[in-house]
Amino acid sequence: LFSGAWSHARSGIMAAQEPSPPSSLEGNKPGFPKKILANKLEDKHLCNICLKILRRPFQAQCGHRFCSYCFNKAVSSGPQKCSACIKEDIFEEPTSILKQGCAFPDNAAKREVEALEAVCINEECSWTGTIKEYEANHEGKCDFRILPCPSCKELLRANELERHNERECPERTLNCKYCKEPFHFKNIKAHDEICPKYPMICEGCAKKKIPREKYVDHIKLCTKFRTPCRFHVVGCDMMVEKEKIHDHEQACSYEHLNLLLHFIMGIKVNLESVGAALELQLHSEKTKVAELSRRCQELELKVSTFENIVCVLNREMERSATTMEAYNRQHRLDQDKIEILNNKVRQLERTVGLRDLSIVEMEGKMREMSAATYDGVFVWKISDFSKKRQDAVAGRAPAMFSPAFYTSKYGYKMCLRIYLNGDGTGRGTHLSLFFVVMRGHSDALLKWPFNQKVTLMLLDQNNREHIIDAFRDYGTQCNTALGATPLCIMYQNRSQSLCSSTVI
Repeated sequence: LFSGAWSHARSGIMAAQEPSPPSSLEGNKPGFPKKILANKLEDKHLCNICLKILRRPFQAQCGHRFCSYCFNKAVSSGPQKCSACIKEDIFEEPTSILKQGCAFPDNAAKREVEALEAVCINEECSWTGTIKEYEANHEGKCDFRILPCPSCKELLRANELERHNERECPERTLNCKYCKEPFHFKNIKAHDEICPKYPMICEGCAKKKIPREKYVDHIKLCTKFRTPCRFHVVGCDMMVEKEKIHDHEQACSYEHLNLLLHFIMGIKVNLESVGAALELQLHSEKTKVAELSRRCQELELKVSTFENIVCVLNREMERSATTMEAYNRQHRLDQDKIEILNNKVRQLERTVGLRDLSIVEMEGKMREMSAATYDGVFVWKISDFSKKRQDAVAGRAPAMFSPAFYTSKYGYKMCLRIYLNGDGTGRGTHLSLFFVVMRGHSDALLKWPFNQKVTLMLLDQNNREHIIDAFRDYGTQCNTALGATPLCIMYQNRSQSLCSSTVI
């Protein structure tokens, strides 16, 4: 079977009438996640940048759709090449260049996406509805969405976060019931050890609820508090209440004197041992001093010799420094010359690059002029048809564009776009051909919408039977808003399928 599909498009609208992308307040989120769809996902509902479901879709002049947020972000740093056109191998300047003012809101696609059935992506949430209802009433408000605890960063459901913050979070803040100061729950034991109001019990009089800040003052005055005996430094290990210290010292005076005697005798023995050791050390130190004196004399002779050597080296270093300074000056001069030459080379490279670009641009214009016609008649001969159709079937090059041609020298600019493996309903079974009205230099002088009669012929090279069809009844379709969803009218005629479409 053969199929012919023709499309027309109006792209020559004045710049003042081109719609602008929305501001950041109108679309500050990328597309919806794919998981929210209750039914089968279709590629036409996906953004060509974030690859998610379209949110406030915009359609570029090349026909591809994007989320308004993704489009704004992509063109915020300047014009960009459409990655979808490059992927489909249909890239054409300037149609496939994304920039501010070259896209418009696709309300038809927006209504279609918003009407899709949706489910909540959070586990155990049973919410269902449309994508429009999801965005307006459920997105960001679901009780089952996962959020991090602001204190401990643990991931929890939204409906569990309040209970976690009050009862479970190890980083939650509490107020001390004694001093009323705030502290983290995990530091409760550390705070109790330093809290100035924490109640303590006196080990002597057993008085309770003494604030820590007053505990020291209490034990200074408490007569029942047990303290070490004053002779503990010489060996008495008794702990005595303050009020009984005098009685203890009188009762144990003999033991204290005996401990003191032993302590003093031990000191005397240690002093005698230390004295003998000091005498031996003094004799050793005298020997070392004599040896050090001898070595100092030897070192003084060596130092004198080294001083003479250093003087010679200093003179050599001064000469070397003078020579090095001269080399450095010459090096700086050489560097300046090299920098000047590098600048000249860069200037020459830029000049050569600009000339190369001019040559490429002139060659492109010459090829376009050599293939263009100015009488509204264009014959497109496709060479190497079998190989190109195999590429289309394999998806490597699904579509091809013909050179541009004109109705007259200052007339409408047009071209043809062909899918050798078919497009849309004809994919895989037909050959689809689209007629495209392009943006031209003389569009401001022409009558719009485009309502010329278009005759298309599939030529039989044996000159037996040509397939011919003509159409003009698409004028009302061109009056729809720029970028309307492509329309397609199918005509069944024997073994071929003819199609006319509006394509932006």
